[in-house]
Amino acid sequence: MFRLVEQRKWYFLLSTVIILPGLLAMIYSTIATGLPFRLAIDFTGGSIWELSFEQPIQPAQLRDVFTDAGYSDTAVTTVGDGATAQVRLKAIDEAQKVALMEAIETRFGSGVVEKQFAAVGPAIGQEVTQAAVLAVVAAALAITFFLVLAFRKVAHPFRYGVSAVIAMVHDILVTTGIFSICSLLFGWEADALFLTALLTVISFSVQDTIVVFDRIRENAPKYRGEPFSLVANRSLLETLHRSLATQLNALFVMASLLLFGGATIKQFIAVMFYGLISGTYSSIFNAVPILVAWEERDLFGTKKRQMA
Repeated sequence: MFRLVEQRKWYFLLSTVIILPGLLAMIYSTIATGLPFRLAIDFTGGSIWELSFEQPIQPAQLRDVFTDAGYSDTAVTTVGDGATAQVRLKAIDEAQKVALMEAIETRFGSGVVEKQFAAVGPAIGQEVTQAAVLAVVAAALAITFFLVLAFRKVAHPFRYGVSAVIAMVHDILVTTGIFSICSLLFGWEADALFLTALLTVISFSVQDTIVVFDRIRENAPKYRGEPFSLVANRSLLETLHRSLATQLNALFVMASLLLFGGATIKQFIAVMFYGLISGTYSSIFNAVPILVAWEERDLFGTKKRQMA
C-alpha cells in the first residue's frame, strides 16, 4: 500500500510554495493601493447603463467599444432576447456618456436607445462583502460543529473539524492569492461573481474532505489494531478515485468554458477552475495529513522514519 500520508512534509511544502507568492502579492497590492486586489464597481460604485438595440448583440462586442474608449473595467450582460444590454462601468459624467453613445452608434448603428442610466454607490458592495465574510465564518463554525457531532463516537472529533477548516482556509488563501497576482498582472477586478466563485470553491473543498473523513470513521472500528496513519491512508486511497472523478468532470467543463465561453464569464470560470484544483488538492493532501499529524504528534512524518 502506498503511504500517502507519510509524505506530508512535501505536501505542506508545496502548499507553502503556492500560497506564499499570493500572500506577497496581496501585501504588495495593499501597500501600493490599499487593497489586496482591484475591486469592480460592485464595491467601488459607478454607473449602470441599460441600452436597447435593434438586433441581438454579443456582450463582448459592446464591451470592446468601452475598452477602446479607456473603460477596461466595464462589465456587459445581455438580457431577454439579447437585444437589451446592461452595462456596468465606473462613474462617468454627461460629456463622457455622450461620447460613449456616439462610439456605440458608430459600431451598432443609430437605433440604440437608452432605457436607463443610474449611478450606484459602494454600499451594495460593502453589504455583499460583509455577507460573504460572515458566510465564511459561519461555514467554519458549522463545519466544526457538524464534524464534532457526526464524529462524536471516534477519538478527538474536534480535530476533524479543525483539520477541515484549515484545509478550507488553505483554499481561500490560494484562490485570493492567485487572484491578487492576476489583478496586478492582468488587471482583474473582484466583483460579486468573484465572491460567488470563492464560496463555491469552499463548498466543494469541504464536501470532499468530509467524504474522506467519513471513510476514516467507518474504517477505524474495522482496523482497530492498526496505527491511525495506516487507517487514514487506507481510507484516503479508497475514496481517491471518487474525489478525482467528481472534480475532474467539473474541471473539464470549466476548461471548455475557458476555451470557448464568452469573455464576460472567463474571469469567473478561471477563479472556479484553479480554486477547485486547490480544493481537490487540499482535501487529499492537506486535511487528512493534518489530522494524522495531530493524532500522532508528528507534523512532518519523521518519527517513523527514525524508528525504521
